[in-house]
Amino acid sequence: MVSGSVVALVTPMHPSGSIDWESLQRLIDWHVAEGTSGIVSVGTTGESSTLDVGEHLEVIRRTVQYAAGRISVMAGTGANSTREAIELSAAAKRLGVEACLLVTPYYNKPTQEGLYLHYRAIAEAVDLPQILYNVPSRTACDLLSETVFRLAQVPGIVGLKDATGNLDRARELIAGVPAGFALYSGDDATAAEFMLAGGQGTISVTANIVPGRFAAMCRAATAGDAVLAHALDAELAELHRVLFLESNPIPAKWALAEMGMMEHGIRLPLTPLSAIHQPRLRRALIDLGLLAPREA
Repeated sequence: MVSGSVVALVTPMHPSGSIDWESLQRLIDWHVAEGTSGIVSVGTTGESSTLDVGEHLEVIRRTVQYAAGRISVMAGTGANSTREAIELSAAAKRLGVEACLLVTPYYNKPTQEGLYLHYRAIAEAVDLPQILYNVPSRTACDLLSETVFRLAQVPGIVGLKDATGNLDRARELIAGVPAGFALYSGDDATAAEFMLAGGQGTISVTANIVPGRFAAMCRAATAGDAVLAHALDAELAELHRVLFLESNPIPAKWALAEMGMMEHGIRLPLTPLSAIHQPRLRRALIDLGLLAPREA
């Protein structure tokens, strides 16, 4: 499986809310040039919850097309309906992705046994590498380590994105999964420590804004160079914070639009970044050399 920096790519939109295909291609080309290792298409950051099924699959199709084999592509195909997750994963396989990222079922709050059976059913139905995704802050559903260890024995389930930000849990997972099972951080603020402890990479929001710098930090961390990884991560610490001033991907999309990478476009119920937060995010971008200071 891919290692290092994997961007949870935004889905660029026009102010009307329609998908901006030209900007999607521009972003993919930028990530290839900047050294990003992989793309997650239509994950949380890609606004999967605001796209209909046809749009969801078209974003995946075009991402694979635009990537043209230059960068690894996986697709977000999770759902709180097992049947829907199977259908999305099967469709993603036909579209040519290398793996699926499957968020825990949200809202219906299954038991740990239900989670095990859910993921096993998808793995048995779709012959494609599958990465589990645990983000309890969004789903109200926590995939416990014991369940991950069971699922790691299921053929086809090859990894986990852990977005808890809990480094004790990360160390528990790293110690308990079998060799070859990929562990990715899903929390940018703790990603360097996660990788230095033995994680394979990070599925990142921050990488949307600073792909080259984030990729360099990931390379240092996965190589075990703690001094360099910490130094590079310290430069990004404020950006990690400000990208979550409001719900992801609101700040990331605002930042990319201000940087000229795409237009200001986002779909309800998400709204543009509140004016009260814009100065702090703008300052972080200026400090990183991504925006010029405004003239007085």
